[in-house]
Formats: sequence, structure tokens, C-alpha cells
Amino acid sequence: MPTTDREAHIADAVLDLAHRQADFDPLELLHDLTSQVAALLPVRCAGVTILDRDTHEPVHVTASDELCLALEQEQSALGEGPCLDSARARRPLPVTSLTGPPGSLRWPRFAPYARRAGITAVAAVSLRLPQMALGGMNLMMSHPVGVSDQDLRLARTLADAAAVALAHQQQLADKDTILDQLQRALDSRLVIEQAKGVLSARLHLSMDEAFQRLRAHARSRQQKLTELSARIARGDIPTELLDSIR
Repeated sequence: MPTTDREAHIADAVLDLAHRQADFDPLELLHDLTSQVAALLPVRCAGVTILDRDTHEPVHVTASDELCLALEQEQSALGEGPCLDSARARRPLPVTSLTGPPGSLRWPRFAPYARRAGITAVAAVSLRLPQMALGGMNLMMSHPVGVSDQDLRLARTLADAAAVALAHQQQLADKDTILDQLQRALDSRLVIEQAKGVLSARLHLSMDEAFQRLRAHARSRQQKLTELSARIARGDIPTELLDSIR
């Protein structure tokens, strides 16, 4: 049976997510997870939400693009939504429609906002280590009929592949160390947003383009994304980034 291009891409994605260098950045891993899901599944975008280690409240960590970022942030502002429910319940969320009469909607305030952004359905799969739930990965869809049970199974497989890398890191460190690393991922989200804003304004790029350029530069030089972001947020933009648009 010949292997299709998509099957080869899936195999590459699983391998990329599961096998990382010992000192990898968890935030970069989780962003790679959302990017792979958005590329391989018929979804509009994807985001990861984990549970804060102190409050146990769901906190958005990363997303495949700015649309998903805005949707995640709106749920936090409204105090309702699929990402919050899934993370709090620590279990998957099946494909759930955001359309229908107002009285029938599960999230009456979030659903209209999502629909205006072109999202008509959502789903979520769990993200967990052995004996420890981390949160979930949320899938935002424009055409829910195109998402099958097999697609959700693939999403779970990709999430599990990322968890393999985290679990391996956990074997090299104790549980509190892993939680500290994820907490730093939450904290570093702010400096990454600042760096995106600086690049967007300086290079006249969209926020999505600024982030892709930021990640590509960090990867090409084997530099941690958070370290590069902190440098750019201070106004110290590498000359290579500036030269790349000339």
C-alpha cells in the first residue's frame, strides 16, 4: 500500500513532537503542536490551555495564529467557553456547534463572538502527563461537518506525542521542575507578545507574520524563543531580522 504525502507529513509531525533535545522550551513545543494540528486537520486554528499550578484555573498558553489567540482571550474575559470547560473538567470535548437559537447555545456569550470570527464549532482533546493533567488543546472549526472521529483521533495522537516529550523531560527532573517550566511558559507569553508587537511595528508585518519570523529566526540559530523575545522586547532587534526585509 503506497504511502500518501499526508501520511508522511503525519509521521514527520509525530516524530518532531515526540523527540526533542533535553533542554527544549516547553512553550515552543506547544506552539509546534498547535501549528501541526492546524496544518494537518480540517480546522481553522488550534490553541493550548493549561491549568495554573497555584490557582488550578485554565490559562491560555499558545495558539496557532492571532485569531485563535483572540478567541482564547475572549473566553477568559467572558468567563465561559469550550477551552475553559475542557480544561476545568480535564476531559475531551466532542465537536460542539456554536450555531442555533440563543437559548440552546452552551456558551451564550462566547458563541456569537466566535461566529462573528467565522468559527461555527469547537472541540478539545486532553493534554496530560502520566498521573498529571496539564489542560487541553482546543480546535476551532469553520466547517464542523469536515471533522471526523478519525481527525479527532489524530489530534489526540499529536497531543500525546507532545506529552511524550514532556514526560521524557519529567523523567530527567522531578514533577515540581516540570510544573515550574510550564509556569515560566505562562509568564514568557507576555514577553513574546511584546516582541511580536515590536517586530510588527518595526517591520510593518501582521502579528502572525511577526511571530513566524520570530520563531524562524530562533530556530535557525538554535536559540530559545523566550530569550530572543526578551531581547527584542528591550528594543535590541538582531540585524539579521532587519536585513531580511531589505
